[in-house]
Amino acid sequence: MTGQLTVVVNGEQRRFSAPATLQTLLTELTLDPRTVVVEHERRIVRRVDLAGTAVAEGDHVEIVHFVGGG
Repeated sequence: MTGQLTVVVNGEQRRFSAPATLQTLLTELTLDPRTVVVEHERRIVRRVDLAGTAVAEGDHVEIVHFVGGG
């Protein structure tokens, strides 16, 4: 079954296609998983686990971008 779900991303409610994983959220947000760190429900998720981590209605996700500089 497909539909929509609401997820809180960096403190803001966002709508995504359901069912969803952390990988599909990053894809919909056009973010490269190699350049971010993802926290799901207060747990850091390893990059290799993004595609296998399901996201449910009302979950909280924090995404932090790597920034380079000198």
